[in-house]
Amino acid sequence: MELEEKIKTTKTFEELVPSDFVHLHTHTYHSLLDGLTKIDDLVDNVKASGMEAVAITDHGTMSGAIEFFKEATSKGVKPILGIEAYVAARTRFDRDPAHDKPRYHLVLLAKNQIGWQNLCSLTTKAWVEGQYYKPRIDHDIMAEHSEGIICLSGCAGSEISESIRAGDFEKAKELANWYKSVYGEDFYLELQDHGHPECPNHWEVQKEINDGLFKLHEELDIPMVVTCDSHYLTHENQDAHEILLCVGTGSYLNDEKRMSLKEFDLFVTDPRDIIERWGKVDPEIILNTKRIAEKVNFEFEFGKILIPKFPLPEGEESEKGFLDKLVFQGLGERYAGIPVDEVKKMTIPEIRKKLSKEVIERVDMELGVLDGMGYNGYFLIVQDFINWGKSQGIVFGPGRGSAAGSIIAYALHITDLDPLEYDLLFERFLNPDRISMPDIDVDIQDTRRNEVIQYCTDKYGIDRVANIATFGKMMAKNAVRDVARVLEVPYSEADRMAKLVPDPNQGRHIPLRVSLENDQDLKHEYETNPTAKTVYDFAMQLEGTIRNHGVHACGVVIAPDDLVKYLPLEMAQKGVVATQVPMGQVEDLG
Repeated sequence: MELEEKIKTTKTFEELVPSDFVHLHTHTYHSLLDGLTKIDDLVDNVKASGMEAVAITDHGTMSGAIEFFKEATSKGVKPILGIEAYVAARTRFDRDPAHDKPRYHLVLLAKNQIGWQNLCSLTTKAWVEGQYYKPRIDHDIMAEHSEGIICLSGCAGSEISESIRAGDFEKAKELANWYKSVYGEDFYLELQDHGHPECPNHWEVQKEINDGLFKLHEELDIPMVVTCDSHYLTHENQDAHEILLCVGTGSYLNDEKRMSLKEFDLFVTDPRDIIERWGKVDPEIILNTKRIAEKVNFEFEFGKILIPKFPLPEGEESEKGFLDKLVFQGLGERYAGIPVDEVKKMTIPEIRKKLSKEVIERVDMELGVLDGMGYNGYFLIVQDFINWGKSQGIVFGPGRGSAAGSIIAYALHITDLDPLEYDLLFERFLNPDRISMPDIDVDIQDTRRNEVIQYCTDKYGIDRVANIATFGKMMAKNAVRDVARVLEVPYSEADRMAKLVPDPNQGRHIPLRVSLENDQDLKHEYETNPTAKTVYDFAMQLEGTIRNHGVHACGVVIAPDDLVKYLPLEMAQKGVVATQVPMGQVEDLG
């Protein structure tokens, strides 16, 4: 920024308003069993506080990015997508317990589309190549994927902060110069609010780090910002957050040596309090957070149809031409009883002569809709892996759901139900007036499902095929049991409290808050048993938090290009590569 322009945008302490500050280091419940904040609550809080933008920076994952983006934009808050990455002590490939257990923290934010893709590449490589206790990146891939990324120096656990804590200012200076060389004017030194002397629960160690960062700022002319490293929404959530940490670490609340963050205020602090403390020190520390938000220019393109190109056999010129050929060969076999070997030698006009008017009218209509909506390749892909699987002796279901209404699906052996015989409607499956992806339910023999996935991976490329993640959430009964264990409530008593919570209604979980109002037995327990009241109160705060990531039982995504150009990947518990976001959000991206 030129000096004249900077002078125009600078404010005095008295001129600062809540919208001049942006929270840039924020953990949500996607920081598994460490972050308590739910995304809708975060956005509501930010908007109510007078702020106009906010970032999320979850530990080692961007699994909340799409949920956050949709929630924030729907409420007029500018979303900033980021991550608090783990940086390897040496390289991401090193796994020597003597040297590589330590790792450092670093905040990275996507500035634009290129930045988003680079963040996706970084976090994916962290999981696939750098996983050692945590998914780790290193300096090499940071330099390789730096374009479009804004970097904050990180919390007390960062490389620079650790060097300052160790009294090695020259090392901190060397590191700051390296980060500046990689990220240029998009590198910022990250002060943290709990190091300010006037902050409640002031931490002297963070003050020492902040002092070192001020010195680096003066010597290297690197701009500064202030963050809160929030892990929960308000100060009132602090005790619930401590219980969440106990759930994650398998400890009791009364354990003296357990992991605890209670000595810090790590909540989404009101911007007025931040301005009151830091605006007096230097208004630029506040204004730089807003300037970062103004740098960000990124939008997801939802609703696109991203279907891979089907690799055509030699001699075939188009997906439509090849699909038509396969469809009519299938119709000749299914409806005219022509042997497979013979029908493959016939032309489409020759086959049409063998088919009834009803069949021809139906298939012409369906092929027209398919071509008009751009789904020729989709059907080629689905029929290919199904027919390959059947050729290998893998058992597939006969077809279910609306796809059974398609004569094309029947002709291609995707389904085995004749839609004409059973008078099934194609429009229930695909309708040009309702733009949505075709939904073909494919039931594959459980014990050989991985063979089909491997076939797709081999055909379309390992970088373009992945399983789809699922999120296991802590619902009411489990939240009660987890809280009771942490508070050392006797098992029999905890079990009784959990069983008082109503079961899901038709598969839908009933919020504990609603049950406490409507279920008389539960309400009586809450009002007459102080221990139960404490457990239920904390359980309501933990309810809905994400407890673990899994793999969708039958969800696989195949992309037209490398998946990291669209979304981040992770190494799932089963040792397979999966998307970091669940199926609905994968579908949002196309």
